[in-house]
Amino acid sequence: MAMELMKMPQLGESVTEGTISKWLVKPGDHVTKYDPLAEVMTDKVNAEVPSSFTGIIKELKADENQTLAVGEVICSIEVETAKTDNENAAQVSQNEEKVDAPVTRDVQQAAEPSRKARYSPAVLKLSQEHGIDLSKVKGTGNEGRITRKDLLKLVESGNLPKADEPSVISDAAPEEIAPQVNRQTSPVTNVPTAAGDKEIPVTGIRKAIASNMLKSKHEIPHAWTMVEVDASNMVKLRDNLKSDFKQKEGYNLTYFAFFVKAVAQALTEFPELNSMWAGEKIVQKKEINISIAVATEDALFVPVIKNADEKSIKGIAREIQELASKVKSGKLKAEDMQGGTFTVNNTGSFGSVQSMGIINYPQAAILQVETIVKRPVVINDMIAVRDMVNLCLSLDHRVLDGLVCGRFLARVKEIIEKISKDNTPIY
Repeated sequence: MAMELMKMPQLGESVTEGTISKWLVKPGDHVTKYDPLAEVMTDKVNAEVPSSFTGIIKELKADENQTLAVGEVICSIEVETAKTDNENAAQVSQNEEKVDAPVTRDVQQAAEPSRKARYSPAVLKLSQEHGIDLSKVKGTGNEGRITRKDLLKLVESGNLPKADEPSVISDAAPEEIAPQVNRQTSPVTNVPTAAGDKEIPVTGIRKAIASNMLKSKHEIPHAWTMVEVDASNMVKLRDNLKSDFKQKEGYNLTYFAFFVKAVAQALTEFPELNSMWAGEKIVQKKEINISIAVATEDALFVPVIKNADEKSIKGIAREIQELASKVKSGKLKAEDMQGGTFTVNNTGSFGSVQSMGIINYPQAAILQVETIVKRPVVINDMIAVRDMVNLCLSLDHRVLDGLVCGRFLARVKEIIEKISKDNTPIY
């Protein structure tokens, strides 16, 4: 029998880690290919990880509620195979090479200073959290590799090597090495507590959200702009249609569907906003796929309306309802979260009148649709009560400038204000 390693899969674009929320197997269980092994949470999706092999579960490499980087080993499976002993030995050898491949040996590093050592995501995370200089640590893993247990022992001892301090030797046991994943983590902060304070453990999905938000704020130079829109015509049309629409279609015709349609139309005219920063180039996306934010009690998901510019207001309303239902029922799939090129966030549903959203990495902009409020405005030197709404745009200033964003918002404003029964088809 050969031993195979199951690794944390990438469950969405820009997802770098996942949390084992529940194991569905235990050591000794027999599984067949495609059987679910565990439930995994990310900031994008909840999903089951299927087995890639048929065989016996030998060891679970992670505990429930433990967060692992994409590519880290989650369990090992003794695979049922009809291969010969020589073939099995060759397969095991290949597996060992795969595990060792991303690692530069410390011995080699000393002999060849130009080569840069690479560490497992768990080691990198601990070193960043505790400010440990990994070049000053001598590991006890296979061929001198630094392991997570090495660093945990140093943390417990309080003898943490910093820059310009002598090397520290640890005698902890070795652990599996996984491919390196570049991640940003927030520093550990000691917050004073007093009697009556409530400490709430941070869930894996909340950690993932925090990591992505930090990445967006660290890497993207945010700028903001806002326009005020008279949505009175839109409100009147929607209110006249909503009862018949609900009876006929079985779901609501929401204001948000009108806004998403207007944004999708404006993006066809201003494709610069449908772009992404890619280092030495800017990638302008052909498809207009609108990400929408859907909140649950303790998390925020961003499913995608694909090819929104090709859909009617009715089609967009249906997708909003279907995606929201999937989020709330826990049935959202990885593919529902992928491919977004621009985000529209319905912050108005919470009564917000002005906000500055954090851009959904790696997109270049996010539009916050605020609540619609009735208030007096001046029209032709006369005061009238109108349905007004603020549209707040956060933009990546590497990709976009104020001129094009101003024109884009002006176009969205124009579309919304010119909505009418005669020129705005719902179907």
